[in-house]
Amino acid sequence: MIEKLTTAENLRWHLEAGVDETIGDTPVDRFAEVPKAPVPAASSAAVSSPTPPVPGAPKLPDRATARPAVPIVADHLLRESWALAEAATTVDELHQAVAAYDGCALKKMATTTVFGDGNVNAKIIFVGEGPGAEEDRQGVPFVGPGGQLLYKMLGSIGLDRSNIYISNTVFWRPPGNRTPTAAETALCMPFVERLVELIDPDILVTLGAPAAKAMLAQTSGVGRLRGKWYTYSTPRLSRPVQATALFHPSYLLESSAHKRETWADLLAIGDKLADLS
Repeated sequence: MIEKLTTAENLRWHLEAGVDETIGDTPVDRFAEVPKAPVPAASSAAVSSPTPPVPGAPKLPDRATARPAVPIVADHLLRESWALAEAATTVDELHQAVAAYDGCALKKMATTTVFGDGNVNAKIIFVGEGPGAEEDRQGVPFVGPGGQLLYKMLGSIGLDRSNIYISNTVFWRPPGNRTPTAAETALCMPFVERLVELIDPDILVTLGAPAAKAMLAQTSGVGRLRGKWYTYSTPRLSRPVQATALFHPSYLLESSAHKRETWADLLAIGDKLADLS
């Protein structure tokens, strides 16, 4: 016998599963079979009359072995994000450019743009994964439970919002707090890189595995990356920036076993900041 859930129990089940918002007005049965669209048959003209080669043009690879082409619209959006980011000469201009950018699909599903917060002259910048539910409501990064823990940790080494800057690899909340896709991160990365260039900090700290992989070009998890120093550089930075990785504070709320390691990492960051300053 299948137990029937009450409305409250059904909602609680969905929240625990990560479904905390609705996208459409009506429910969709994802298990229902969707008929496949018929594939039109190739015309005899298309088969028997291939396009003649252009004199002097390079030979194209055989269709069976050719790599799939990058969608033109994706390439256009990426070029647009780079152009908008490079045109910004101040953090405020960059913020306005991000707010006006419509190339990332996450923006259509988010409540607000979560750009960054803190001191634009900071000597240290923190970059996380993406906004959560509370950040999406307030438009400010790291204001939820994970952010509260982060600022308690930073306070232990004399840091707060007045002397740091903090942002994310994407500026809009992914539905259900899922990890941003590679395409979503790629479209936002020109703005993130330009943000680091404009602030020109001494230290860059990534929070969580997705941010570490995107910013440090590493494939290992934070457990292997933490406690080490890397070099972050872009063509417009005045000099390479010292970079390191920390566990994401939201992860530490669920896995307190890594708090001791993170405390040691924080002390090392405080020492490095003092040496560079």
